[in-house]
Amino acid sequence: MTPLFPGGTSISDLAVYDWECADGVHGGTPHLHTVSTEAYVVTAGRGEVHTLSAAGFARDRLEAGTVLWFSPGTIHRLVNEEDLRLVVIMQNAGLPEAGDAVLTFPTDVLRDRDAYLAAATLPAQGSEDERAAAARARRDLAITGFRQLLEAVEERGEQALADFHRLAAAIVRPRAASWKELWDKTVAAETERTREQLVAIASGDPAHLGQATVVRTTSGPEPRAFGMCGRLRTWTPLPSS
Repeated sequence: MTPLFPGGTSISDLAVYDWECADGVHGGTPHLHTVSTEAYVVTAGRGEVHTLSAAGFARDRLEAGTVLWFSPGTIHRLVNEEDLRLVVIMQNAGLPEAGDAVLTFPTDVLRDRDAYLAAATLPAQGSEDERAAAARARRDLAITGFRQLLEAVEERGEQALADFHRLAAAIVRPRAASWKELWDKTVAAETERTREQLVAIASGDPAHLGQATVVRTTSGPEPRAFGMCGRLRTWTPLPSS
């Protein structure tokens, strides 16, 4: 079996969107993750990440060398001031890819799961321009909802954020069982493997060291995929020879 990326995480190279938003800044789609922590390692450019959590609204500067991460439930929006590029590290590899994120669409969309999925899903086919237009429309709808949510939090405090969290949880709830199966087969299995190795080393048994493996990868094809916050480059392990 191909070993997982260290820690059961995943990585991607993100070129943050430079599309202008209705509020005059440029950047990506505000959203949260329901069960996964996300980390940014900034490799180039300048910008900010805007976050909303129980601690309130915050703006953090991003520039080459910045490292920042946030736990599930943190709503985040990337702002691109100048060629912002990140390496993104996601906890629970597989779960974010399976729909762990919820975008900050307006409340009427969030209350209707079918409407939410229709608004959140990008077309699998079409030209670059068509797919870019769909990604931008999705981003703009989420920014509208994000601005409404900020106003609601200012008026009603943490209750407004808690209401959004409940709607987000309802959106992803039908997927939770399959997520648990995926997690059991990957992250949990990797944790158990480490436990067994600790026991083995403590008993003086180094047998697992003889199973050492180097995993080589190939990057995804160009053009990059349209992500929530920008254009994504990912890597796939090469078949074992």
